[in-house]
Amino acid sequence: MVPEAEFDSYYGRPILKEPTWKADIPFYLFVGGLAGASAVLAEGAAVRGLPTLERVARISAAGGAAAGTVALVHDLGRPTRFLNMLRVLKPTSPMSVGSFILAPFAGLATAAAGSNLTGVLPTLGRLAGAGSGVLGLPLATYTAALVADTAIPAWHEAHRELPFVFAGSGAAAAGGMAMVFTPVAQSGPAVRMAIAGAVAETAAAEAMSHRLGLVGEPYRQGKGGLLMRVARGLTAAGVAASVLGGGRRWTRTVGGASFVVGSALTRFGIFEAGKQSARDPRYTVTPQRERLRERSRA
Repeated sequence: MVPEAEFDSYYGRPILKEPTWKADIPFYLFVGGLAGASAVLAEGAAVRGLPTLERVARISAAGGAAAGTVALVHDLGRPTRFLNMLRVLKPTSPMSVGSFILAPFAGLATAAAGSNLTGVLPTLGRLAGAGSGVLGLPLATYTAALVADTAIPAWHEAHRELPFVFAGSGAAAAGGMAMVFTPVAQSGPAVRMAIAGAVAETAAAEAMSHRLGLVGEPYRQGKGGLLMRVARGLTAAGVAASVLGGGRRWTRTVGGASFVVGSALTRFGIFEAGKQSARDPRYTVTPQRERLRERSRA
């Protein structure tokens, strides 16, 4: 019998086209999660009466939204392309929905931070902060749908776990950023958010890698795997510094910085894993064959 064909190219070309996104996109994924979770943290600090933590979180939310907008516009090439996406809302397009989340979030977060810093229009500032807090969770997680709604195997097959990975990573980054710039006396909620986010991110990433099997190899091998391992190590170091540091200022700073860098590397690791899976036809053809066999048996 003729052996089953092994696909390694398609007329000398990969089966899938590798993503053409620049490094702006993984950076955008990171700052979006940071900004969204920071807005939620800021609202919690406002309710708890922690003014320094609230101010730091509001600045992080506004700064992350601004940086994310710049990165997205730079990747698109022209600012008018971003404005054109706001002309029509397409519920079936994650990019369209994300644009309608990012635009109002950026405005509300900036208004809340400006009011907090200047003391001008405090009531409107609080309302703007509440609005950005409501949009914070969708902003932190919609980017998971953005990458999963593609043909890239390592992203598409991970559509169940990626929202939880992104949400946990964003929470860890927001809590870590606040830990760096907030006095110990007011940083308790930030520490708890960072630890909870780190645990959620790690658990979801491990479940994702285990469930994907062959398609999950890029998360364990190559450049993507290296970035993911370093990210896990930094996240674990952040948890250790937060739990065992005894509330000392320098341990909070080191732990917070570890959370932030670990969160950023997680997004870059996921981005690289997707590119790796697009280059290797095994990750496209093998799952398709397995699904066909399952249908035949059924």
